[in-house]
Amino acid sequence: MSDPRDLFDLTGRVACVTGASAGLGQQAARALAAAGARVVGVARRADALAQWASDIGDNAAVVAADLADRYAIAGIAARVAAPFGAPDIVVHAAGINTRQAADDVTPEGWDVTLNLNLAAPFFLSQALVPAMRAKGWGRIVNFASLQTTRAFPGGIAYGASKAGIGQLTRAMAEAWSASGITANAIGPGFFPTELTGPVFADPARAARNAAQTCIGRNGVMSDIDGPLLFLCSNASAYVTGQTLMVDGGYTAK
Repeated sequence: MSDPRDLFDLTGRVACVTGASAGLGQQAARALAAAGARVVGVARRADALAQWASDIGDNAAVVAADLADRYAIAGIAARVAAPFGAPDIVVHAAGINTRQAADDVTPEGWDVTLNLNLAAPFFLSQALVPAMRAKGWGRIVNFASLQTTRAFPGGIAYGASKAGIGQLTRAMAEAWSASGITANAIGPGFFPTELTGPVFADPARAARNAAQTCIGRNGVMSDIDGPLLFLCSNASAYVTGQTLMVDGGYTAK
């Protein structure tokens, strides 16, 4: 009988994690490397990526690039495959929230939000899928949000992009899962990251968010590790097209 813990072992796998320079993206990149994967981190900030790679060691490589430029995606995909070969796993954690009220949304803010949060996960996955299909195994993990299903003030562009992620995840599953490529999403609650800095800068607001959960607290970075490893490994072989909310029960209340 095989050891059930082997279901989560990523030894021999290659993973690409976008947004690996900080926050939940960097946490995801660390967790995948700890599980045995060789990890390519992608983000704009080369210095932060280099520090992460230095901490991980030989199983880490970096690609400094702007994923919001959709016409650069094919070239980025080629650079991602260069260090360790074509990825088996891609985690789309890069994101932006301009926090513009509906009356103040600009075309520029809308475009960068939709390009980075929604277009980049699709077009980068599209570029990496052929190699996954050839192996008959792949894992795509998108990052959804509380705003995939909830409306928050100042979140109209961000919320639209994250609602799109919910449908994109289902459509990816329909398109590619018959080839052995699962597509799922993680929907984080409130975690202390750069993206949620304005939330945690207000202790009263952070406390209200914690009280809204079933568990009674906001997330800590390690809370993402188990769900992520589940969706990136053989443990989730029969799970696809799903959004797993990692929010302490925020959306259950």
